[in-house]
Parts: sequence; C-alpha cells; structure tokens
Amino acid sequence: MRGRFTTETFFRPEEVARSSLRLSAELFNRCRLLLSRCESEHLFVPIRSMQYQAVIDREEAIFVDNHGGYATRDGEGGRLIVLAWVFPQSARRDSLSEPVAIERVAYNDQAEEIHRRLMSEFPKALERLEEKMRESGCEPRRKSVLPFQRGG
Repeated sequence: MRGRFTTETFFRPEEVARSSLRLSAELFNRCRLLLSRCESEHLFVPIRSMQYQAVIDREEAIFVDNHGGYATRDGEGGRLIVLAWVFPQSARRDSLSEPVAIERVAYNDQAEEIHRRLMSEFPKALERLEEKMRESGCEPRRKSVLPFQRGG
C-alpha cells in the first residue's frame, strides 16, 4: 500500500568498540542498488538464518537481533542495535569495483563474531530480498533510532 508507512524504533546503546574496515564493492553496491529501488529512505532486510534484521539507509546499515534486547523509553519500545556499519560520506572511490572504507561500530562484546557471520549470511539475505523485490517492490517503512541509557 503506497503512501502508508510503518515506523520501527531501534535504540542505539553505548558504543563498545569501533574499527575501520573495507567492505567489498559487490556488497556495498548491492546495498545501494536495492536502497535506490525503494520509495522509502530505509531498506529493511531480514537475515532469517541469524534471526537478525538489517536496516540500510544512505549513512549506515544497522543490525538488530530479532530475539535479543528490547528496550523502552518514554513509553516507546524498540530493539537494541548490536552492530552498525557507518558509511563515511567523504569516502571516494575511483571505481565501482573498489572496496569501500567503513566504520564498524560495536554495541556489544560479540560484535566480532556477529560481523563474521554477517559477512556470510547478509549477502544471501540481500540476494533473496532482490528476488522478492523484482516480484513485488519495496514495502515503505521508516526507522527511528534513539539513544539508550542503561538504568534510566
């Protein structure tokens, strides 16, 4: 149904670690291509094999555990982000086949393991979504990311 949006809320916990890495051109380009095919500013990608969901926009991809942490603040509930890939706006590539420098932001201690699994499972999830989008298009949804303070 066009023009009607569902909003999903996510909470951004305190950062545990941050590291620079290079994302393959194929993976980055596929994220951008699928996002460009949506009428929404966000692309929601179910990663069923991990019970995770990715949400991609122009600035980042966030990853949440569908069965993991849930938080509320001021009467609004949402899932906790466990990992994010931040796409620097200043990063330039000379070629579309060049890897893209990104920042990996961890919000829990299992980020390294989660990232390793994502590198295997996320491309497959994008491929499945691409097939589905060819058939039916992209469901418009919005995201809301709020800071999460423990004990508050």
